[in-house]
Amino acid sequence: MRHIALVLATAIVLAALAAAAAETAAPPVKIAVFPFELEDFSAGAAYVPPDDIDREQLRLSTEEARRLIAASGRYQLIDVSAVNDEAAKAGKLRECDGCDARIAAGLGADQSMIGIVTRITRTEYAVTYRIRDARSGALVDVKQTDLRMGANVAWSRGARWLIERRLLEQ
Repeated sequence: MRHIALVLATAIVLAALAAAAAETAAPPVKIAVFPFELEDFSAGAAYVPPDDIDREQLRLSTEEARRLIAASGRYQLIDVSAVNDEAAKAGKLRECDGCDARIAAGLGADQSMIGIVTRITRTEYAVTYRIRDARSGALVDVKQTDLRMGANVAWSRGARWLIERRLLEQ
């Protein structure tokens, strides 16, 4: 009987500690994940503009990143679909010196994230993400894959690798 009481007391203490830890866990970070953008440094960039396939692959890369980030439980996605900023509409957030942070702050986010697919050649690319603090605009994290995995159909794989192996493993 004494043994059962000891086991029950231990279980109650452990349950109370677990409940207290759950209550003090940090709330998820509110993050505005903007659509991935293409930065084309390939020799053909001046002659072959981004096409519907490139745009679709950027969309798929964005969706994959958002899906993984939301599923982690560490982040709460903030909807960016109604953003009316010219740099965002033009797909040029990577060139606006941190204006993504200002936009994210206006949406109530804690952080902003932009993803960039850099086309080096028609079959080589790298994927980068930049995360900024929405209040200060300061860079919080920047990571790049340096993976050269083939044509544009592989961009979402690069985005997945980067989010899983860099952002979410931190």
